[in-house]
Amino acid sequence: MDDLKPWLRAKQKEVDSALGRFLPRESTKPQTIHKAMRYSIFAGGKRLRPILCLAAAEACGGNTDDALAPACATELMHTYSLVHDDLPSMDDDDLRRGRPTSHKVFGEGMAVLTGDALLTEVFAIIAQTPATKRYGVKEYVEEIALTGGSRKLIGGQVLDLEGEGKKLGKKDLVKIHEAKTAALLTTSARLGAMSANATPRKLEALTTFGYNLGLAFQVIDDILDVTQTTEMLGKTAGKDEAVDKSTYPAVLGLEASRKEAARLTKKALSALSVFGSKGKRLEQIARYLLEREY
Repeated sequence: MDDLKPWLRAKQKEVDSALGRFLPRESTKPQTIHKAMRYSIFAGGKRLRPILCLAAAEACGGNTDDALAPACATELMHTYSLVHDDLPSMDDDDLRRGRPTSHKVFGEGMAVLTGDALLTEVFAIIAQTPATKRYGVKEYVEEIALTGGSRKLIGGQVLDLEGEGKKLGKKDLVKIHEAKTAALLTTSARLGAMSANATPRKLEALTTFGYNLGLAFQVIDDILDVTQTTEMLGKTAGKDEAVDKSTYPAVLGLEASRKEAARLTKKALSALSVFGSKGKRLEQIARYLLEREY
């Protein structure tokens, strides 16, 4: 694990550089929207989704340069969802990645348009992914479009909003977070694999990996929301409890939630056996996320 953090930093820089190239410059008219888009994209963040995309391509023996377009597309989709989730009409949060949220800086109307613009840009970027023998633009676009739609990412947010103030069970939580969180993490891994012309067997393995990793990530996120400070998290701590939202610690308890995260991570890791040593980075990422503190 000693070499993971330098590798992560290098990949973050690679992704940031690519995002800078793909996105319109701040000076592009109308300047306000492009400034707002870059404000949210370059506010920091782990770049987990694009890094998963690159690591999956690597595990499948691909050229990671070919995975940069889908990697950046996943980060734009993720960031758009955060901009909209933070709106007063949604989760109503003033802090994201240690900075004031988009609507606090640019106003609600501009924040809505910023999310719209980031989502639209997703498709222009992913269409630039080189085709392989098994996968082309049609498959790439379909993959990310379905992930961002009403049956997954948006559907998960709908269930999350409708669940506020209600006492949900574990099955309800899983339904929310397999759509809201796990779906995009799964797609990030799948798109990286597709850019590397992955075999159906390897693509299925990464689907299982991404799904379980995504759920584990959410469990840990819920734990951190009640155990860490706002300064550590870069977003408002205790927000879920404040809006009476069901979370894994609220439903299962803290210790059982930690065990659930470990169980899901173990399932994710077991899916990587098909890759042998080439799955090293994916394995390291999964272990790192289980132990994270922010």
